[in-house]
Amino acid sequence: MPMKSHALPCSCHSIAVAFTLAAAPAGLVCAAAEMPDRAPDAPRLEVEAEELVYRYTPADNGAGPMWCHGSTCLVALGDDVFASGLETLPGLKPLNNCRWTLFQRRPGGWTRLQADPAGRTREPCPLAAFPDGRLFLSANPTLTEPNTYAGPARPEVLEFPAAASGGPGRVLQPRWDGSPPFSEHSYRSFAADGPGRELILFQNIGYTHAEWAFYDRSGRWSACGRLKWPWGANYAQPQPVRVCYPNVALRSRAVHFCGVSDIQEPHPEWRAFKKQLTGRDWDYDFRRLFYTWTPDISTGKFADWVEIASRDRTGGWISPGDLWVAPDGAAHLLWTERAIDERLREKFFPGARQSHALHYAVVRQGSVRQRCTLLRAEEGGAREIPGRARFHVTLDHRLYVICHVNGRNAAGQAISENRLMEIQAGGRIGPDVRVPLRRPFTEFFTATVRGGSPPSEVLHLMGIQADLPLAIRYARIRVRP
Repeated sequence: MPMKSHALPCSCHSIAVAFTLAAAPAGLVCAAAEMPDRAPDAPRLEVEAEELVYRYTPADNGAGPMWCHGSTCLVALGDDVFASGLETLPGLKPLNNCRWTLFQRRPGGWTRLQADPAGRTREPCPLAAFPDGRLFLSANPTLTEPNTYAGPARPEVLEFPAAASGGPGRVLQPRWDGSPPFSEHSYRSFAADGPGRELILFQNIGYTHAEWAFYDRSGRWSACGRLKWPWGANYAQPQPVRVCYPNVALRSRAVHFCGVSDIQEPHPEWRAFKKQLTGRDWDYDFRRLFYTWTPDISTGKFADWVEIASRDRTGGWISPGDLWVAPDGAAHLLWTERAIDERLREKFFPGARQSHALHYAVVRQGSVRQRCTLLRAEEGGAREIPGRARFHVTLDHRLYVICHVNGRNAAGQAISENRLMEIQAGGRIGPDVRVPLRRPFTEFFTATVRGGSPPSEVLHLMGIQADLPLAIRYARIRVRP
């Protein structure tokens, strides 16, 4: 697939384009400054629960319970909250030495409803839900014999009935274009249009493309196709740029896809230097953020790839954060950046300065209309480093960002905390508010609208809290404007 020539500077300055969203956050106007104005008001936060969901044993297979962080393993439908987990099977060798588990939150805490009775897999299994109570789990069971290192897999979606009574899931076998060679390394993405009762599933095939399958409101896998990766024409050896860990949203049959490059180091001189340091012939690039979309997935036609951000010039790092499609169809993007690979600095770019930043952008019709930096830490300056970040959307379409921040504050004190800020009308960003949790979440899912959960004043988090290893925990936080 071709790629639009959006030459975006590594410093990611805002694009001064006059643009107003027709829907919430109402009247949001692009700011020309990189760091936006801060609004004086702040939401009130009430932590209603902090609980253990389950404990896990490392599988040593390259994945883990948070590995599918581009999707979600947490959904909320009214008072019902469900989570999928990853259980390591004792006595089995990697890679396919795990199985999925399914949990529900009840008044007394979390209850395990069931686990895969027969299948084995490598990766966690994302969830989606519809407002009528149906729950969907994306599974990728291996077709290999036990203790076989790697091999073919069979993607499937399990549908559980309303109220998740604990009965076995009904298998919804996706329809594909031909017979793709799926494996345990799925890098898959699973998203739902809750109100529309539709699903989209992407699953990578090697370094060339992703297969996708669309489940429509009539209960049929009515469309499928291939999403080819952008072409890296400027590398020493031109190649497809595999895109992984994407955030995917489905709304009224429009699909938005935003992920990061994931290929072996494409610069020969950097690759040779890294081998001297590590002794390995391989090292991976996570430095370029790509976006594409289609207004109607049933056509199978995606727009040209847009490069939203890049840290390729200084060997940096980018991680997708989240994606929200506003009622007017604009895509809101969130991601984090590290400016440089410090191992390479002295030899290849000695004048470069390190920085860590949380960025936000708005894309409409494939064009970046707004961008700004929400938080930044840099050498010689602020040392509060932003980490994992997600959106939270309320019933009145207020848009919040929750993130983990660590490092040192202005007084030099060590910090590790979750913060919430609102993206408000007029291009203003609300003040950082510390979330009063007993322990911060360093990695977390939310009950996102991309998984079919409705907007809510309750923020649901599930993931890893600081100083509590090998435990997946949950928090319920009420957000009051």
